[in-house]
Amino acid sequence: MSRPHAPGDESRLPPVTLAWLTWGLLASLYFVGFFQRVAPAVMVDELMRDFSIAATLLGNLSAIYFYTYAAMQIPSGLLADAVGPRRVATAAAIVAAAGIALFAVADTLWLATLGRGLIGASVAVAFVACMKLAGHWFPANRFATVTGISLLIGNLGGVLGGVPLSEAVASVGWRTAMLASAAVTLVLAAAVWLWVRDDPGERGYASHAHPEALSHDAMSPRQSLKRVLAERDTWLLFFAGGLIAAPVLTFAGLWGVPYLVQVHGLERSHAAGFTTAMLLGFAIGGPLLGALSDRAGRRKLPYLGAAFVHAIGWAIFVFTDDLAAGALTLLFAVIGFSAGGLIIGFAFAREVNHPGAAGTVGGVVNMAVLGFAAIQQSAMGWILDRNWQGAMIEGARIYDAAAYHAAFLWLAISGMGAVLAVALTRETYCRLRFDSDD
Repeated sequence: MSRPHAPGDESRLPPVTLAWLTWGLLASLYFVGFFQRVAPAVMVDELMRDFSIAATLLGNLSAIYFYTYAAMQIPSGLLADAVGPRRVATAAAIVAAAGIALFAVADTLWLATLGRGLIGASVAVAFVACMKLAGHWFPANRFATVTGISLLIGNLGGVLGGVPLSEAVASVGWRTAMLASAAVTLVLAAAVWLWVRDDPGERGYASHAHPEALSHDAMSPRQSLKRVLAERDTWLLFFAGGLIAAPVLTFAGLWGVPYLVQVHGLERSHAAGFTTAMLLGFAIGGPLLGALSDRAGRRKLPYLGAAFVHAIGWAIFVFTDDLAAGALTLLFAVIGFSAGGLIIGFAFAREVNHPGAAGTVGGVVNMAVLGFAAIQQSAMGWILDRNWQGAMIEGARIYDAAAYHAAFLWLAISGMGAVLAVALTRETYCRLRFDSDD
């Protein structure tokens, strides 16, 4: 592996276009992962009918993606550190394609659940691998910006999983739409293997990585995990990221569309347009807030501000009745945009930990983002079923406004928890504490 570049050696750094192409191709797996993450939201009725299930089981079917994704975060980080993003991402894309295909052809609930579980476990490596790769191909003071753009790419996948997927489901059925996405994912696996390289040194350029990250005397997985878990701020950023992301992934990823259809009487594609506004805000907020943090040289203050706006947004949604369509769209966009601040948390967590554990810390923090969403999706389904008044249309349960209000109250509570977690962190000023301690 190549040495890090020395002062005055900038001519040997990789061209910006090469860095973006290499990193962007791997980030495409995150696009696929986000598309699959939110896909059930526009096929709720079809899944309920095909598998004869109610909200609790549907929530579990959707959430199994999040559970397996969360469970694989620490292993993904350890693997990214040990064998590199290229190998891990290629294998993951192949398994993801198999999982998507299994979900598409499943004729029983357990097979569909197995397929969703495989999808979540495989695409779990995408975001962690992107962060690991970014640390080698881009300078440290652009880390939050690059990571934010990965969120943008992922959320574009979420947008594709909204209105476009809704129209595809209506036209060709959900199974055919899923099979097509499996084929695309398999092609992506080949592209990642053929083009992506873990470090610029493999293409003859100097690396942006910290010397410790390039050391042949790297920490063992056990040492890496132990150091990351021993850091106090790792845990605060773990809870902050999970509590700020879960409401968006729960609402836009599953329960927002049925709520807007059942309570507000919207057509499914129209309802998906509202949740797409939240995902677009999320997509745009990540890179913009990440760039703001990089430019300001601060992590805590911009993250805290974003978390505060996010919590206020959910409180307005939960406690304000009869918002006009335009106001509701704007509110959803603001909620999504402010949630993009969680990207700052990944740069923040990287800076409070040893540079040789970059993949591991990314996996630990990202585990909360998806793990908390899994818990919320299942919990929301349970709350809805507990408050169900018995209404059904063509085999699918219908929930009233009171049932949804009882469930959505927890979105606001989650947002307030994120504010508290960020408030307790210590500022890094965009510098590695490892260097400060030397």
